[in-house]
Amino acid sequence: MTDAGVLPLAVCEQLCNALPRAATFDAAMGHIEAARLALLGPGLLTVNLNATTSDDPPDEVQLQRLWSSNPQAYPVAGRKRKTLTPWTRQLLVRAEVFIGEGDAALAEVFDDHALITALGLRAVVNVPLLEDGRCAATFNVLGTRARWMPEEIALVKLLALVATPWVLRARHAA
Repeated sequence: MTDAGVLPLAVCEQLCNALPRAATFDAAMGHIEAARLALLGPGLLTVNLNATTSDDPPDEVQLQRLWSSNPQAYPVAGRKRKTLTPWTRQLLVRAEVFIGEGDAALAEVFDDHALITALGLRAVVNVPLLEDGRCAATFNVLGTRARWMPEEIALVKLLALVATPWVLRARHAA
């Protein structure tokens, strides 16, 4: 971000020129990650599908990682089950943005908080990606800062919005 909350023109032009020409989901996410990195600095971007089905227990959700900017630490593979917690209810059930700031907040929400901390990440913004008003996936940005500025949260939400059609298309193809 520049002063006065103005998006840098070069980042906007790069994303607006590259994204419509992306031939694959991975290419599109690579362009979105490049914009995230330019706008927000070091961190991690992942996209998780809400893979919960009607056959799953009512007190559980299933998540499947669809994309990761750090596949060594967070590979794209498999599913993980989460019980209903305040975090899963907020993000996945009510489809509301979750903001977690500081090591204690991350430890309260994420089982893998030790890995998150080891990567130098200290804050998260999880944005639900909606389809028919329900959370179909989550767009997850972790950063090295301890607190997010309001304009940074707005940027994450904007990038999530830009990613939504690509994620939903990939979800339906999976």
